[in-house]
Amino acid sequence: MAATVRARLQALLDAAIAAADPSACLPAHLPGIPPGGRLLVTGAGKAAAAMARATEAHYERLGCLDEVSGTVATRHGYRLPTARIAVQEAGHPVPDRASILAAETALDLVSAATPADTVLVLLSGGASAIWSKPVAGVSLDDKQAVTRLLLRSGARIHDINAIRKHLSGIKGGRLAHASRAGALLTLAISDVPGDDPAVIGSGPTVPDPSTLAEAHGVLARLGPSVPAAVLAALADPANETLKPGDPAFADATYRIVAAPRLSLERAADLARRWGYEVEILGDALEGEARDLAAAHARLARAACAAGRRVALLSGGEVTVTVAGNGRGGSNQEYALGLAIALDGAPGIAGLAADTDGTDGGSGAADDPAGALVFPDTLDRARAFDLNPAGFLANNDSGGFFARLGDLLVTGPTGTNVNDFRVLLVDP
Repeated sequence: MAATVRARLQALLDAAIAAADPSACLPAHLPGIPPGGRLLVTGAGKAAAAMARATEAHYERLGCLDEVSGTVATRHGYRLPTARIAVQEAGHPVPDRASILAAETALDLVSAATPADTVLVLLSGGASAIWSKPVAGVSLDDKQAVTRLLLRSGARIHDINAIRKHLSGIKGGRLAHASRAGALLTLAISDVPGDDPAVIGSGPTVPDPSTLAEAHGVLARLGPSVPAAVLAALADPANETLKPGDPAFADATYRIVAAPRLSLERAADLARRWGYEVEILGDALEGEARDLAAAHARLARAACAAGRRVALLSGGEVTVTVAGNGRGGSNQEYALGLAIALDGAPGIAGLAADTDGTDGGSGAADDPAGALVFPDTLDRARAFDLNPAGFLANNDSGGFFARLGDLLVTGPTGTNVNDFRVLLVDP
């Protein structure tokens, strides 16, 4: 029975990922080759290489691949072989020097376009770190320090991106501002709550509603550890982002080709075929990972007590306020919090994973995607003399599940619609 439940949890994750596979969701939205011009491709994110591959396959089928060229950037270890669209790799979640090169390559490409050309931007989650060009007066070291502070603080993605955009020469609409093409089309795979284009990849091709004052206020709450150069940059009016109505967006079009809700619905269809009632708790859930896990455990316990055979599905982006020195990302921490809150309740199993295939760890492409929870998780932990609460306090969910063999390792999936969580309740 445990093997069956494990296989079902894995199959539900696979269904969610397949719904956002670029080869399935991208081709219908790709533009024609502009008459007398070029199709220039740029882009960034964890799905960028797979999006580039799907783009090339589409134009190869049409017999016009030779008229397509460009460069996209993805996370280190996420590269895929391509023919006409080069793939760069850069740092994530903390930017590195390759991130600066990737941003400069994109800006050079769009600024060299002509009015006869179309620029195609392939955007996905992770682009905020992968494209990183600091504004004047801010060093890479400064941006890295701020990024680490924000990641450890448990800040919401909206607040993190407000800061990133105002410290960047490419985000917050600045890529659109640099473009000289006659048309600019952005095709995006959303990984953010609410599917807001201004938040996906920090909105390099759309207006930015956030302000310098807002970004400065977020950082001010982090205290004296914020680099002085960063605070100075956020006080400089020259670093305000582009706003609605700016002429840079006159020839810009934006389409979302895949989003968390569609992936949840694909998984829900599969669960229903197995005879489960389905509740989608939301595709934009946020908050502290362990707190959300406790809330979901209460829902699962109540469903089980009522005799309901139900699949509870959710997406979004939970956060972790880091106090310890362990390893593991927000989905693994959610899973550990879930195991503790369920406390061995029979008939309930769960999975939490990042759909891009990497959920914290060393920063390598083969880090775990998440973890699985079963009714016997805590019993097996006791057999190994593991203290779940101690691991949670040390933010060492990765170490905990590694000992149990319940880490979920997928490798890069080629897409990114953020967190995927499911609890299967079988009274």
